[in-house]
Amino acid sequence: MFKQTFNIFNNTSSQTKLLLLMASFSTISFATWNCLLNNYAVETLNFTGVEIGILHSIREIPGLLAFSVVFVLMFIKEQKLAYLSILLLGFGIAFTGFFKGHMGFYITTVIMSVGFHYLETIQSSLTLQWVDKKDTPVILGKVMAMRSASSLVTYALVWIFLELMNMPYEIIYALGGVASILSVIIIRIKFPIFNSINIQKSGIILRKKYWLYYALTFMSGARRQIFMVFAGFMMVQKFGFSASSITLIYILNHILNFFIAPRIGQFIGRVGEKRALTIEYIGLIFVFTAYAFVSDRYVAAGLYIVDHLFFSMGISIKTYFQKIANAEDIAGSSAVSFTINHIAAVIIPALFGLIWSTSPEFVFLAGSGMALISLFLSQMVPGVTNTNFDSQLSES
Repeated sequence: MFKQTFNIFNNTSSQTKLLLLMASFSTISFATWNCLLNNYAVETLNFTGVEIGILHSIREIPGLLAFSVVFVLMFIKEQKLAYLSILLLGFGIAFTGFFKGHMGFYITTVIMSVGFHYLETIQSSLTLQWVDKKDTPVILGKVMAMRSASSLVTYALVWIFLELMNMPYEIIYALGGVASILSVIIIRIKFPIFNSINIQKSGIILRKKYWLYYALTFMSGARRQIFMVFAGFMMVQKFGFSASSITLIYILNHILNFFIAPRIGQFIGRVGEKRALTIEYIGLIFVFTAYAFVSDRYVAAGLYIVDHLFFSMGISIKTYFQKIANAEDIAGSSAVSFTINHIAAVIIPALFGLIWSTSPEFVFLAGSGMALISLFLSQMVPGVTNTNFDSQLSES
């Protein structure tokens, strides 16, 4: 597997290597935060569905404000801002657990989230600027594979810290945050500041011709919350999975994702975005419906793993946008799309957290409805591959 990891860097440019490393290093701290989240919230802070919903709504507010990155970019280059974002992400996670109580958890979550969402916005923008259109699905697949490899190592270490060393949550959080902080120093020394191939337009960019991309992005943000917030919370609250058990599920998730994600990128390049999205959304309709009625803890764990694999196919939305976008619009449009992605993300966790207390089944059935709407929208994407997308688009 380690040989496979190094193979990801073969035949890649310096810019692509940097993208892969940034994805890897930022994942170390976020994976630490994420795999301990539900157990820390339930066991240490006595969170219910209401509090976990509020936490995730607060966490998504910086994502809703991601459009502000275009104003920050007037004063600092995207690459440098990416480094600062990794630092902020690391600091927020390093101090998680040292500020006791609900409010301390909320505050450190916001700090972490600002770094995370700025980084996601910038990394998406740089990828679409630096990578050739025909190579983008494969490169995005490699990025996901690197994230899975980093998550896998992180989860393995977390499991050792919990099971063999009985380490408290706050120390594990601190180690995860510090790891990302140190990584920024390494990449700043090793890589120069690259010049943009296309000068990006400053300010917020909204164009009518991107409406389908905006709609798919909005529905993706809404649907993602059901998976991120409530599927994991169900595993702890309903089925009683321990922190180490959740970590083992995450490890299996990322082992599969490490090997499958690059192939998903190749698959998208071969069959086109429309078919890939169609497969994803049909699969998610079945998965969310099954979540609503599952009663066996092992079936629930299996659904969670399948759900995570379908989530990997969401890169089709990014590759579709790259094909229809003006080259100079990418930075401004990426920031706007990230905000659109988080409109529902701010509302759904808190609202559905209230619904969860009376009807968890409805939360997952609503996720099925969101996947159905996404399926309808995906049928408007040109049903072509990389080789003939441009010609069909120009004719439409």
